[in-house]
Amino acid sequence: MGRIPPREPALDRPAGRLEPMPGRWAMLAVLCCSLLLVAMDATILNVALPSLIDHMEPSPMQQLWIVDLYGLVLGGLLITCGAISDRYGRKRLFIAGFVLFGLASVVAATADDPAQLIAGRALLGVGGAMVMPSTLSLIRNIFTDDHERTQAIGIWAAVAGAGAAIGPLIGGQLVERFGWSAAFWLNVPVVVLTVTAGLWLLPEYRAPQHGRLDWFSAVLSVLGVVALAWGIKHVAKGEPAALDVLILFAAFALLALFAYRQLKSPDPLLDVRLFRNRAFTAAALATLLAMLAIGSALFLISLWLQYIHGYTPSEAGLRTVPAAIATLLGSLCTPWLLRRVSVRFLMGFGLFTLAGGFLLLAAVSTTTYPLVAVILVALGIGDGVAITTAAAVLVAAVPPERAGQAGAVEETNYELGIGLGVALLGSIHGRLFVTHMTDLPLTGDQLDTARGSVGGAAYVAHDIGGPTGDRVLEIAQHAFDSALTTTSWISAGLVGAVAVLTVVLVPRGFRATASH
Repeated sequence: MGRIPPREPALDRPAGRLEPMPGRWAMLAVLCCSLLLVAMDATILNVALPSLIDHMEPSPMQQLWIVDLYGLVLGGLLITCGAISDRYGRKRLFIAGFVLFGLASVVAATADDPAQLIAGRALLGVGGAMVMPSTLSLIRNIFTDDHERTQAIGIWAAVAGAGAAIGPLIGGQLVERFGWSAAFWLNVPVVVLTVTAGLWLLPEYRAPQHGRLDWFSAVLSVLGVVALAWGIKHVAKGEPAALDVLILFAAFALLALFAYRQLKSPDPLLDVRLFRNRAFTAAALATLLAMLAIGSALFLISLWLQYIHGYTPSEAGLRTVPAAIATLLGSLCTPWLLRRVSVRFLMGFGLFTLAGGFLLLAAVSTTTYPLVAVILVALGIGDGVAITTAAAVLVAAVPPERAGQAGAVEETNYELGIGLGVALLGSIHGRLFVTHMTDLPLTGDQLDTARGSVGGAAYVAHDIGGPTGDRVLEIAQHAFDSALTTTSWISAGLVGAVAVLTVVLVPRGFRATASH
């Protein structure tokens, strides 16, 4: 069960070339620079959201779309982009995607209304989807030695995880000094430098394919993933409309049809037979749940720091640094650990550590920052270990010509996890917050605004001022903490269940090494 045997011809490079490639670590640096930006953009708006709300006054639903549409679009397109990179060239798609990422950053940075910002975030998702499968698949091809590849994947995972964690820190500093649009302007010079270096350094790889790209299956995958996210988002908010439930069922039907077409295709977009490999399936689940947990935690804790404790964006971002440092350490230590302990143990350890962080958050009655710092460390370590182990397993479990598909699975679960973390757990938290917002000394529009979100409550409290404003803020703080406790219990249960499942799925003695 350790590997799936190749079913396709080898990549179009000289047969038997196993010697280390010159400049491979410089190539990794280019790939990691791009990955850092794409990962940061998944969470950088967490601390910019209050400033953005003050400037644009988006509705609560627009706020959620601004935050999580990026990850949902990116996740929906990754399978298709992974297949395109295998067929038409991984470097080519990487460069084109990063150029689009830079242009989309300009669209978002210059937005003066929520609609343009949402459109910019969607375009950023398209560009990110073109970039991310290429990063992991190129690592699979550039690094021919198992140990070096595992180290490279550890660095890749450290950048991916730390990027999501330092997004609030960088965003906070930029927003406080230059306004919310600076979070997007940051991307532009990095895109220019990375594209220039990528054109010069990166090699091109493509796998020989015998059939045309199945565009109908591509549409099915995109619609299925986006519909799934939409349905989960709205059902999780409580009292969903009939259309929301219908969309959720349509998502299952679309994804089932997609899987059926892939099983029948001689040249699938995603070889779903890969999921017959138990370790591959466990790694995919681990990535999804690890990012769902860390995505929702960073989102809710960023709101907690700003709205409940009144920190500025930069102060709030600084207080998320423990998660970034812990993720970095967990990711960088994992390649060393993989040579000494089993994949089964490491994957279980990472996920159970994540679950433990949520259990700690759920078990306390009063949330203080020192406790949150400990929780962030637990979440960061668990995330770093789980993501790095999962990436090594996914790359090891596929033949080289399917490297783009392995990258797409890893990145789909990575980005979809962050998006669903905000959509699912963020929506559950929002629903619980509303139920706890009782006995407010308000009427009319002010009551509706205050009950709609913690940001709305803070705005109303500031607008009213005096004892009434203090009372509104006190109720909102209690409601937010109560909702966070319940959401944490749910998160711990989800991650814990998947931790048990992954330990069961990974065969005893499985090692994350790949054949060539």
